[in-house]
Amino acid sequence: MSDVETNNEPENTAVSFEGKSKTIHIFVALCDNKYQGIVPVPTKIGYGQDPDNNLYWGCAYGIRSYFKKSKEWKFLKSEKNISNLVLERIIFKHTSKDYYLIADAYDGKYIKECTVDFLKSSSGIIKDTLNINNETIGISGNSSLVSYIGHDGLMDFQLSESFKNTDDKKRDVIILACYSKRFFSPHLSNSNVNPLVWSTNLMAPEAYVIHDAITGYVNNEDNQQIRSRAAKAYSKFQKCSEKAAKNLLVTDW
Repeated sequence: MSDVETNNEPENTAVSFEGKSKTIHIFVALCDNKYQGIVPVPTKIGYGQDPDNNLYWGCAYGIRSYFKKSKEWKFLKSEKNISNLVLERIIFKHTSKDYYLIADAYDGKYIKECTVDFLKSSSGIIKDTLNINNETIGISGNSSLVSYIGHDGLMDFQLSESFKNTDDKKRDVIILACYSKRFFSPHLSNSNVNPLVWSTNLMAPEAYVIHDAITGYVNNEDNQQIRSRAAKAYSKFQKCSEKAAKNLLVTDW
């Protein structure tokens, strides 16, 4: 296990930090039959207060389970209940590249807060750091890649806040949720982001998509190559044609 400390300063401090290692920060809204406008899934995997059995976290194709089995990522640490919103945080280090991956499992009841935190991080409005093995790394808006995974809550609720870029830094984003390009693009229009992968229709936002997209990302592939990796993974696991997967998972604006 690694010694990991979280900077518990208020989120609105937004202090920029650039370490020698790059960071990928994934915001996961746990699947929740009760609090989200979804087609109900089996009760056990749709209980948004139980990360261990949740569809997007502890199930086979959930973020925690899938990345723990990956040969590309070394699991470092899990932290439980790091806030009233985040039920678990997991931390990985890439086995050959100088990248860390942080994933936060938000209580499904707080999907709106998860969405807002993702948008604020993408814009640089909130920034934070972690200390890992005597190294400080940036998270939230100090990450190079920020991702949202889960139900597209923007189909259910409205946001009155604006998310304008604060520092001229262009962050890469991956948004795996139904119709994510349509619903997230208005909120990111002034955020100065580079959309690597987002969706045009209904989708299953499972971990193999972002896993394979990140493989291209850490190898400095371009947007189209990264999107192609994501589509191939979706095609394989969802048993659909690669053409259909590429129509679903798109890149850029």
